[in-house]
Amino acid sequence: MRPRFLLLVLICMGCGSKPRDRDVVIALTGDHHSLKISGFDRAIINEIGRDTSDQVWQSLLPVYRMPQDTDMKDFQNAQPGHYNIQDSLVMFTPDTPFAKGKTYFLRHYNYSGSKDAWQYVQKKKGTGGATHKDLLFRY
Repeated sequence: MRPRFLLLVLICMGCGSKPRDRDVVIALTGDHHSLKISGFDRAIINEIGRDTSDQVWQSLLPVYRMPQDTDMKDFQNAQPGHYNIQDSLVMFTPDTPFAKGKTYFLRHYNYSGSKDAWQYVQKKKGTGGATHKDLLFRY
């Protein structure tokens, strides 16, 4: 009887509610020179943060300027800039300052289910590799 009870307990533990995915939140800094990106697990941010390459960050969290014809937004080049980590925040500072009155968006890919933080970086997952959500902001 005990093995069946243990099996039942193990099955029930596996059926527990899954943790809710965190929502990614963006906000311009007070001086409007950088974009604060939050909502990530600190361990994942620190793991990815070991690589200082802006190309890695740009493939994971690209920022774009919204074109006049919004149907063309999937064909835009990512805004070049520098990414750095401050605690559990990712800070993006564009090479060219954000233009006043213009709309931009951060494309956030849903990487839920990854086994570790580097899984998507190593496989070069990015556009076309996962579902995404565009987070708009305006300066």
